[in-house]
Amino acid sequence: MKGKATSFDIAHYAGVSQSTVSRALRNSPLVNEETRRRVHDIAKQLNYKVDKNASNLRTQQSSTLALLLFEDPTADGSQINPFFLAMLGSITRACATEGYDLLVSFQSTSADWQADYEDSHRADGIILLGYGDYIDYQAKFSSLIEQNTKFVCWGASVDNRSDLTVSCDNYGGGELAATHLLKASRKDCAFIGDASEHSPEFFARYQGFKDEFNRHGISLSERKMANAISTEESGYHATRSLIANNIHFNSLFAASDLIAIGAIRALKEAGIKVPEDVHVVGFDNIAVASYVNPPLTTVQQDTTLAGQMLVGNLLKLIRGEVVENTLLPPSLIIRGSSF
Repeated sequence: MKGKATSFDIAHYAGVSQSTVSRALRNSPLVNEETRRRVHDIAKQLNYKVDKNASNLRTQQSSTLALLLFEDPTADGSQINPFFLAMLGSITRACATEGYDLLVSFQSTSADWQADYEDSHRADGIILLGYGDYIDYQAKFSSLIEQNTKFVCWGASVDNRSDLTVSCDNYGGGELAATHLLKASRKDCAFIGDASEHSPEFFARYQGFKDEFNRHGISLSERKMANAISTEESGYHATRSLIANNIHFNSLFAASDLIAIGAIRALKEAGIKVPEDVHVVGFDNIAVASYVNPPLTTVQQDTTLAGQMLVGNLLKLIRGEVVENTLLPPSLIIRGSSF
């Protein structure tokens, strides 16, 4: 025989399928003893060497992690929320440091995407960035847990299991935004975002913001709230709807930077000056936030640390180690949109 022997060569001489050879070589009880012995004997005669990658698959270790991104509507057609781009770099570096490869894909690759990765041993575990409507996504989280899939998720609480989630303190971030506007005496505030159970991160930001206002004896008006998803266009149209309905405010808290950037555009078109007439605060500190006019005040999430913690926690889960609650502190970056 010329060249290195393969499992297909063994299958040919043993008169069995390649999958039977694979099972026999790992001594699977699904293969009878006689066939196992024959396969092992032929492998020895052919001087068959086990491929490292194949060995990893047989032991269910691929030294690869899968990063699944939820598709978001974007102006540039990338379908990737810019907030996650910074985190992607951190996750990639953390994987390299740990000696792992990273497989990146959109979550919509199939209706049963978890089976494409962890269950087929293409990856030892999964990192989820973004989840769309949280209510719709809970069934998928439950499916992953039932199958004992090793995974961690950014942001959303999964079945009250803190070991499966790495998150920013969104409630505390909302408090930071409120404190900043209150200090500037901007107490007549609008909120743009989805303050419902469908978007738990946005809701926590709103709740922290509202509670801080309430502690100062100020109630936020529901009339000055407009629903928006995390896109510039959504923030733009939500703010325009408030203006069109003659709803006045001297400050605006947006649930994300993209929403805030859209809001600033709508305010400018209406002849409302930022920050002279309306202070604007966003959330995330995406790269473009410092380049808009005026530069955007925002609550910063530490994407570098977040990426490191996502990888670190996932590897602990894979190794069967205890993972502690991971709630990252936010910080306020003050720029020209609010002073």
